Amino acid sequence: MKKSELKEFLDEKVTLYNTPNFIESDPIQIPHLFTKKEDIEIAGFLTATISWGNRTMIIKNAIKMMDLFDNSPFDFVMNHQENDLKSLDNFVHRTFNAIDLKQFITSLNHIYTHHQGLEKVLLVDEKQTDYKHAIHHLKQVFFEVDHQQRTQKHISDPLKNSAAKRINMFLRWMVRNDNKGVDFGIWKTHKPSNLSCPLDVHSGNVARKLKLLLRKQNDWKALSELDTNLRKLDKNDPVKYDFALFGLGVFEKF
Repeated sequence: MKKSELKEFLDEKVTLYNTPNFIESDPIQIPHLFTKKEDIEIAGFLTATISWGNRTMIIKNAIKMMDLFDNSPFDFVMNHQENDLKSLDNFVHRTFNAIDLKQFITSLNHIYTHHQGLEKVLLVDEKQTDYKHAIHHLKQVFFEVDHQQRTQKHISDPLKNSAAKRINMFLRWMVRNDNKGVDFGIWKTHKPSNLSCPLDVHSGNVARKLKLLLRKQNDWKALSELDTNLRKLDKNDPVKYDFALFGLGVFEKF
């Protein structure tokens, strides 16, 4: 397929899938329950963190999480008492359990109290063109507080060659304004041109079939290769093609 044909094909798929209907079956529905910026951020971040495995189970457990916060995630993070954390004791999603959730509450409190929030912590340095170092910085800041070693695995590090799929998905939600009511676009200090696709089995397989990706592993090196090719198709909004790759893989079994 020629570049112009590929772009036309993928643009059509973006138009097909980047619609409010997408929200109904996607974890992005959880932050859409909220209107306050910090609630959207924290609900989005925690939902993205547990976004692996069965999508129905992800959504179910994310809703459960929000219920545990009395559907006020920012208020819970900032104003909870030690006693309030006991209500989280039975929470589990795969390998993410109550210990991890409590640690995330503590670390998020630290970020909003001492680092001006997630938007500031994940801001890309002007010298950088992607979120590689920003995500590494998030991990450093996240674990500045006392923590259990086991929880570190739930925050990826691109400097260790992780594709950081879940954090990149969260970043798409926060940064990209699609004017369709799916992605939020509430982080005005960030640039959509720096975003990377959340690379998983589905998007990776479709990208390889379309010759957008040659590397076999789904790691940061593969993500950089995919970034380069998607930015040739749209340098200002490359991650819109996540809708095309995901839709082709999950809904069309491309």
